[in-house]
Amino acid sequence: MTKQTFNQFSEEIWVTSVQVATVWTSPLSPRSIDQHGISNPTNMDSWISSLSYASTVALSDENRIQTQTLYGETVIVTGIEDDWAHVVIPTQPSVKDERGYPGWIPLNQLKKMNKPDWQRENSAVVTQQHAWLEAEDGKSTMKLSYMTILPVEAKTGTRVKVNTPHGYFYLQDNDVTIFRADQGLPKRPGTELVKAGMPYIGLDYFWGGMSSFGYDCSGFAYAMHKANGYEVPRDAGDQAQYGQKIPYDRLEPGDLLFFAYEEGKGQLHHVGFYYGNGNMLHSPQTGRGIELIDLNGTIYEKELCAATRYWQQAEESS
Repeated sequence: MTKQTFNQFSEEIWVTSVQVATVWTSPLSPRSIDQHGISNPTNMDSWISSLSYASTVALSDENRIQTQTLYGETVIVTGIEDDWAHVVIPTQPSVKDERGYPGWIPLNQLKKMNKPDWQRENSAVVTQQHAWLEAEDGKSTMKLSYMTILPVEAKTGTRVKVNTPHGYFYLQDNDVTIFRADQGLPKRPGTELVKAGMPYIGLDYFWGGMSSFGYDCSGFAYAMHKANGYEVPRDAGDQAQYGQKIPYDRLEPGDLLFFAYEEGKGQLHHVGFYYGNGNMLHSPQTGRGIELIDLNGTIYEKELCAATRYWQQAEESS
């Protein structure tokens, strides 16, 4: 869907005010080495590059990170404790909370906005891996992630004027796609989902990652669906449960493949895209980048436990 509707909000809404806000398991989850990820402004490049393999693995093994939100993404604040806000994220469906994905965000990474000031007829979505938010004089002010969505104020020459948590700024029009906020991005067939993911081959895996600074496996699946007009659950287990079940002999590009320990009989732990011809496009694990692999002869071939589909045929979505 990727629709920018705010019916679930009161007249005031909370908006992510950094390039990427990491959603933590608790206010005690961040470490001193995570400062670039909990500050305002954030510096995602510096944070991720500064982490060792062991400290990156610890983000998952020690259950520190839940998910992430992008600049301008709205959240519902359900409570405030000291310098932290407990939130749910309506754009990220989860069985953990029927309102959206829950977790903790530093309060300084959120900004309260008036809903009427944030609603516009059109929205602009970043369709490049990254795009620079520009001041009126053209100065680059913030490096944004793929799939960042902001309300459109006007089209001005080769730039799009957008509303942000920091006021009006600009994006280059060749870095964005403009769409009707109440309609969302158009729904495209499965081949477009894997096509959207191909430019990210080599991008390092990042646990909890929901941005083009680094995706985890289900975050990658979520983002490529979002880019093609579909809002799917955030986590792999939910993605497996709620999609249309597909027999393995009926797989088509864009379908999701799921994998479980104990040769497919244990706990589900991974998701990737079926690419076609027995290949999979996926974000594998810490220390490895997004890759396109042949499933034949791999551990994934033994662990395959389910396949689902969220995409529609082109004629169904017109």
